[in-house]
Amino acid sequence: MIRLLRPLTRAVTYTRWLHLLVGGLVVLAAATIHGVESATARDWLVITLLPIPFVAAVALVPAMRRAEGLQARLMLFPGAHAPEARTGDPGVGPVDPGVSGAPSASWRDRGRTAVWLVVRLELGWGLGVASVQLIGYALALLGTTSEAPDDDGLFLPRPEQAAWSALLLPLPLICLSVLVVAAGGVATAAARSLLGPSPTERLAALEERTEQLLERNRIARELHDSIGHALTVAVVQAGAARAAADPAFTDRALEAIEETGRDALEDLERVLRVLREDAEPAHRRPTLAAADRLLESARTVGAKVDAEVSGPVDDLPGPVSREGYRMLQEALTNVLRHAGPVPVRVRVAVAEDRLTLDVRNALPHRTAPTGRGGSGLRGIRERAVLLGGRASTGPADGEWRVHAELPLR
Repeated sequence: MIRLLRPLTRAVTYTRWLHLLVGGLVVLAAATIHGVESATARDWLVITLLPIPFVAAVALVPAMRRAEGLQARLMLFPGAHAPEARTGDPGVGPVDPGVSGAPSASWRDRGRTAVWLVVRLELGWGLGVASVQLIGYALALLGTTSEAPDDDGLFLPRPEQAAWSALLLPLPLICLSVLVVAAGGVATAAARSLLGPSPTERLAALEERTEQLLERNRIARELHDSIGHALTVAVVQAGAARAAADPAFTDRALEAIEETGRDALEDLERVLRVLREDAEPAHRRPTLAAADRLLESARTVGAKVDAEVSGPVDDLPGPVSREGYRMLQEALTNVLRHAGPVPVRVRVAVAEDRLTLDVRNALPHRTAPTGRGGSGLRGIRERAVLLGGRASTGPADGEWRVHAELPLR
């Protein structure tokens, strides 16, 4: 019994009722214009069908779909405060009702909007008539009307005035409750079907979600590359300074740690601005034109970097140059983290249609290479694939090699 009465305790049941009654007012306006004095069954049929062409014509306006979608979201579905609107997981927002709030983008959208308007019109009109009749019948059972049974306008016959007639009062109220809940359920299902996103909108939403995931993945990779590089340099420099026990070397190490940390803080601040949706342009991110600071940072740690840059690096496309910088940064970080201050050969070559990045260093003696690497090396391969290129990491000819090729077109 409690389960059956539960819909009557929900606010959305009554907002659905109101939403449908408002839609049925169009038929009421048609009835007023047509006239209902001595109306026959044929007249009522005309009154019911008369507004349909006009309502369907209104659906041709693209903004009408947006208006109906927003109304349906507000009136037919539980609000964010309602328990049934949530997924049940802490911190998760309301469940998406599956109703579009965008204007019509195609004739198919206009057609679906027209069908929805007709459904709302007729369902609202039928529910409105039933509501008036059942409420009137309940009042008549209470004896609140002085009209004769033949003149009270009620379709259902009512018993003659008697003390026991009030005992029948729950019947029309139960029927009304069932009709309101059922009509609300039908309207909700129709709204999801007819006002739901079109295939184009679903594809656009999917693309937007994919872009968001890619952006979050990119930010995570940048934080890993930048902060990981800074921490690696700091750890190697601190260890070397302690082992050297030379004040001059310690000063140089601290200076290198300070400079690398400052660069990492700048990268962190930029990423935080992106997360705050600040208007930070993409071209502010470091590019291969600033590769010298990476090479110098590795040299200050003690690594002997033999670098050769050929071709117009400054003229590289923005995405290629930015991702190339991060790939070089991660390659150098990987050398310092796993091999220490060893000789490193860096080759950056810009050809007519391709950027080639090659980093080689001696293999560390303390660990056996697996050829797979960690998340940083995996990030290098992922960056290359996203740009349509390819990258390989692993031992080659007695050295550890990171090799990447990125197309420029």
